[in-house]
This record gives sequence, structure tokens and C-alpha cells, in this order.
Amino acid sequence: MFTLMGLSTQVYANQANKITIDDFFDIGIMKQVRFSPNAKHAIWVESRWDKELDKAQADLWKVDTKTRQAQRLTFSNENESSPVWSADGQYIYFLSKRTDTSEKAPFNGKNQVFRMTANGNDIQPLTKEVKGVNAFQISQDGKNLYFIGNKTVEETDQWSAMRNSHSAPEYGHGSHDSNPLHVLDLEHYKQKTLIDDGKVVWQFSVNQDQSKIARITTEDNELVKLEGWSDIDIFDISNQKHQVLQDTQWRQQAPSPYGWLLGLSWHEDNHNLAFRIDFDGHPGKLFIADINANNTKITELTRPDKVTLNGDDLKWRPDSDEICYRGAIEAKVKIYCTEFDNVQQQETRSVIGADTVVGSYDFSQSGKKVALSHNGLTHFSDLFIADANNRRAKIKRISDINSQVSQWQLPQISIVKWTAPDGSDVEGILELPHGYTKTQGRLPLVVQIHGGPTAATPYALQHRSYGRSTFSADGWAILSPNYRGSTGYGDKFLTELVGREHDIEVNDILAGVDYLIAEGIVDEDKMAVMGWSNGGYLTNALISTTDRFKAASSGAGVFDQRLQWMLEDTPGHVVNFMEGLPWEKPEAYSHGSSLTKANNITTPTLIHIGENDQRVPVGHAQGLYRALRHYLNVPVELVVYPGEGHGLNHYQHRKAKMEWDKKWFDYYVLGIED
Repeated sequence: MFTLMGLSTQVYANQANKITIDDFFDIGIMKQVRFSPNAKHAIWVESRWDKELDKAQADLWKVDTKTRQAQRLTFSNENESSPVWSADGQYIYFLSKRTDTSEKAPFNGKNQVFRMTANGNDIQPLTKEVKGVNAFQISQDGKNLYFIGNKTVEETDQWSAMRNSHSAPEYGHGSHDSNPLHVLDLEHYKQKTLIDDGKVVWQFSVNQDQSKIARITTEDNELVKLEGWSDIDIFDISNQKHQVLQDTQWRQQAPSPYGWLLGLSWHEDNHNLAFRIDFDGHPGKLFIADINANNTKITELTRPDKVTLNGDDLKWRPDSDEICYRGAIEAKVKIYCTEFDNVQQQETRSVIGADTVVGSYDFSQSGKKVALSHNGLTHFSDLFIADANNRRAKIKRISDINSQVSQWQLPQISIVKWTAPDGSDVEGILELPHGYTKTQGRLPLVVQIHGGPTAATPYALQHRSYGRSTFSADGWAILSPNYRGSTGYGDKFLTELVGREHDIEVNDILAGVDYLIAEGIVDEDKMAVMGWSNGGYLTNALISTTDRFKAASSGAGVFDQRLQWMLEDTPGHVVNFMEGLPWEKPEAYSHGSSLTKANNITTPTLIHIGENDQRVPVGHAQGLYRALRHYLNVPVELVVYPGEGHGLNHYQHRKAKMEWDKKWFDYYVLGIED
């Protein structure tokens, strides 16, 4: 049973411009939306590419929610982040890395806390940490600034003397950067240290009466510790005592011990703490802890059907007992609120009835209004405001940060559904050229695969360096499948991928391709596949399974699961999907590796990788390249981006990738040689 949903063929008369690669670099991305206490203004971080700086540049913006008049607040060459309003609405606090000729703190290129007046004037630094500030929080009364800094701790053990006497080599352990927590009195500008216990602090949150501080901590900086050995520590300021929450519910009783703690949020009652844990391959969990020195109670949230928790921005709605969170649901992202009474779960509701893809959100001080960034079918992320009490009320658009989109020939975006070989329902996002109808004939196809895999491609307009919009503008169909293991389709759909990588999701994707061919949309002789991260892994999996694709672009993709477990910074990801360690599940590691089936590859393959990628180290790309070029005689090009990690953060590198992909697919799929 095949269905095609939501396909719009409307042609806008004023959309005369074909979308180009260069248009990608003119898109503003809205992040970290924050409502003013009185709901009369909102601020956000807006990121845009800067060719001269060779990077994306983030600045602060403000808008009047009544007049919709927007104002840019910062103009530095360094990124601003983490904006917050003071409780009285007079000031805006934020993080920035600024420099001057002295190169001394606070202008030493390290993150410091700055403050400006609400109209964007009188920007002043408030911290001057030599090693910078990681995160901060303003107290509810506006009198104190809490922040975590950085401090190197030398570890002491049997071999510390040897490491110190031979300091030239680099060692696997022996020192780490800890994060002492300080408080700055904003009335008298006196600073003191509250906690300096040598712990690494990944997040912290101070309750409203400033009696308790919650921290997510590990013993050192390795991400492997965060994903399996992190704790929630509650510090009582009055008696200077620490309480570590019992982790049985999110470690021993969880489907995997390898999960990231995140999202600390105190209720205004000062003793109920919300937090989350995320897992690779398994649904995340949300907990409410009633912090009591004698008998702390911890309750797990029961999520709405099919909803997968999304992000770490948990918020208690003001003047209520509702904990609110973003949830992925069938290629959308909505805001949900669940009421708790004495740590007992009550009603759960969707705050906004309309389909949304929410990036960030915030409530007014009264809790009656919600501001959110939302990515729709005809616009990128923009600011909207809604009534937080009435889901039937319309959401009101406040900003238009990418007005140029109104002049674009927009692609037709639809949700397509098909049946996998095992009878399961699968869907994906189909993007077709502007104005296309099937009477015009079959189209070449790009299968563009999302990463994660515990993620999903949203039902929204996207112009990405990983395929969306660019290819449809050039006459291609683009299929972005939300294969098994994707979020927003229920726990069973998500967890069915565990133990079946390089198998069940490959069949899901190929069934989607077959659907488009059967529908008369796609030319089966003109198909390409591409992806980044897990999308790169699945690109490798597909070309080692079938020769149906005429070209491939594999970005930061795993080639061998044993190598991945040995080298990546979050090996719990591999352990979860392989259902054990390499010596426990050797067959699973072989089955899940495209290296095992590399002799089947005949597809001309373009390989992209960041030189310093810690998530999918460069050895995977080098191994795939060696196999194809030196042993299998398959056309291949290896592109290594200097200094880059798991993503491409330089303008020139992003543009190079996009132009390489276009030329590669044009040549090997369409036969275009110039």
C-alpha cells in the first residue's frame, strides 16, 4: 500500500529565482529564543555564514512582539550565545569570545559573560576568567551571577611522578579540566567560589531561592564517561553537603547503561528537579526528582504515543506544575507539557495544535504566552508567538529573517509512505522540483539519508550542504527516508534497528526507492545516494549491498564497527547497536561493517571527512578509499578537510563539499562532463 501525502503544486508568481548553492550561505538560522518577562520583546541568536571570516557568525537580535520591528544588538566578529533576560527585563546577559590588543581577560578570546541594557547599549564584561566561562545563570532576584569556569587538575596515582618527569609525551590520562562553580555578587561585584571539587561539570542549574545547585558531573573530560558514568549531584548551599541521585532508573533499569544526562530544570517550588537522559538506539527518558535529604522520590515521565523526546530544553511553565519539552512526532517537532502533582503524573497536552518543527521555545514570565522558532514548508526558522493555554489558537508569526525566500522557486515538499519488505510502515520526506508534475517524465533521484540514526528528517523547508533544495532546484527528486531507528514513530520503530544495522534500515530505504519508481516519479537508471555521519554509514552500507546507485557521496561515515568502537569518542553508540562489546559479539561487528562486504562495491564514490573528526575518525574514510582505489578499481575521490571535526565549520569547506557533490553526481549519474 503506497500513499503520497501533502504534495503541493502551487506556483507562486513572485518566486522567480532558482535556488543555488550560494543561496545556502545567505540563510539565517534562528536559535535560543528567549521571551522578555513581560512578553513585549523576544531575543534570539541568529547565525549566518560570513565569507570573509570563513565561518558562520552568530549575533543577538531583538524584536518588538507588537510592532514586529527587529533590531540587531551585537556586531562583533565572535559568536554570541546563551542570551537571557534579567527578571525585571532591564538587562540581557550573554556569552561572547571577544578580544582587544591587550589579549587579557576578559578580552582574551575566551568565553566571558557580558551584559547589555535591553535596548542593546552599554555592553560590559562581567567575568574575567583566564580560561573562560562554560555556562552561567542569573539568580531570580537578579542579584547574583553563577557560572562555571575551567581549571586543570593533575591526577595523582602510582604513575603520576613518571608522567611528570617525562612531560614531553602525551598521555591517555593524568590530568583533566575541571569546572569550579563561582558566584558573583552583582551589587558589590565580589566573587567567591562555591564548589571546587575537581569534577567536570557538563550542566548546572540553581533553584530560585538559591538554596540548591544541581550539576551533571563526571570524573574527567572524556565523553565516554558522560555517556555511561555521569551523575546528578545536588549541592545544598546552606550546609555545604552533596547528594548524588540514585541512578538505578537510568542505568541498571534502562535498556542501555550508555546514556547522556542533560536538561536540568528546577520548579519554582525549589525542590522538584526535572532532567533527561538520551540513548543511542533507545528512547530517551524524562524524570522528576523531589529533592529531599531524607527521602528523594524520582518519577519517570510516561510519554505520549509515538513521541520521542527531543533536545535538552526542559522548562517548567511559570505559575503551573507543568514540565514542558520538545517531542518528535512523525517528522514534526512539537511542544508538550505534562502536569505533575506531588511527583505523580497527570495530564499531558500539546501546547500548539498546528503542525510545527520547533527549534527552541520560551515562556513569558506569567506562563500565558510561548515564543518559539518554527521551520515551515515555505520558510526557514522564524519567531512565532502563541497562547500557551489554548492549543486551538493560531500561532502568530513575528519575524521574517529570510525574506529572500519569497523570491525563490520553492521545492514541493511532501510526506511519502511505503511498506517495508517485512510489512512495516515507513515514511520519508520527498522533495520535488518547483512546478513539477508527473506528466513531465521521470526524474533522477538523490537518496539523502539523515544522521543519528536516533534522529529524523523534518517535514520542513531545508537548504542544506547535505543535499536538500540544491538538487531539486536542478531537476532532481530527493528522498530523505525516516528509516527504522528514526525518532517520532514510536519506541518499537526506534528500537527495531538495534542489532540489525546494515540490514533492516537498508531494506527500508530501498523499498522507498522502489515506491518512487513504481509511482513513475523516479528514473531507476539515474540514482545517487548521499549522507553524513550515520547517513554516511548508510551510504557505505547501500553501495556494499546494491549496485543500483550510479554515484555516492559518503560523508563522515563508519566503514568498520570494530575500528569505530576503538577510536570514536562515544563508543557506547556502537555497543548499543551491536548489543555488546567486540569480543562479545564478533559476528555482529562483522555484519554491521561495510568493510566486510566491500568487494561488492562498484559505485563511483566521493568521500568527505574532517581531518580531526573524533566521532567518526579519519581512518574510516582512508580505509574505504584504499579499498576502492587500490584493490577494487572503483572511481573514488577522498576529500579531507583540514582542521575540521565531525561537521564542516568553514565557509570554503562547506562550499567545496556542495560543489564536489554536484559535479560528481552530474558526471556519474547524468553524464554531464563540464
